[in-house]
Amino acid sequence: MDRRKSLKSIVLGSVAGGLAINGCKPGAETPVEEVALDPTAVKWRTDRENEHVAELERERFFNDHEAATMTVLCDLILPGGAEFKSASDAEVVPFIEFMAKDLPQMQVDLRGGLMWLDHKSNTEFGTEFKSATEEQQKSILDGIAYYDPDVPSSERPFEVNFFSLVRNHTMTGFYTSKIGIEELGYKGNMPNVWDGVPQDVLDQHGVSYEPEWLAKCVDQSKRNIVAEWDEDGNLIS
Repeated sequence: MDRRKSLKSIVLGSVAGGLAINGCKPGAETPVEEVALDPTAVKWRTDRENEHVAELERERFFNDHEAATMTVLCDLILPGGAEFKSASDAEVVPFIEFMAKDLPQMQVDLRGGLMWLDHKSNTEFGTEFKSATEEQQKSILDGIAYYDPDVPSSERPFEVNFFSLVRNHTMTGFYTSKIGIEELGYKGNMPNVWDGVPQDVLDQHGVSYEPEWLAKCVDQSKRNIVAEWDEDGNLIS
């Protein structure tokens, strides 16, 4: 099983929690695209929920440097290619930004983790993490990407928990996006054709359909017609 399939299996099984971090030294900054609230997409929310979401959208957590670094990190976790899209294709970083604003307890971990990446990269390679080569970036991540499941998270190094947080949110953000759902091949609830209980099952239990009832209820030409019942519970049509 390749890494991408392994990550998919994690998503389909259970997706865990996350972490947060702050800005490092300035440099060539990459602007963060503002995400506009689409009122047509949130009709199922209450007015209070819509107000809360709109308020969060107006705020900003990651600065330009942090957002650029997080984009590099998320694309290392879930890179794109000829066959698959990357984390940034699914706008995972704006998702993580939103989660950090909605759950402020994540912010210190996310911001601190990004600072740790830059410190580690500057110490070992003389450059910030997002400007290091992919080989250098991966060498840093190899040291924090694997944790001992027998060790409680409270006893793990901060940077290990940070990476786990970002990885979990990267997977959640990607595989709940339109792109990610299409990659999984999930089609949601699909209507099927039901033509009654199989005959062998009916025979096994010694029961059968009444022809009149069967004609009314298992007529596929009427599958889109809503049944009507009288006050005594009898099927009318």
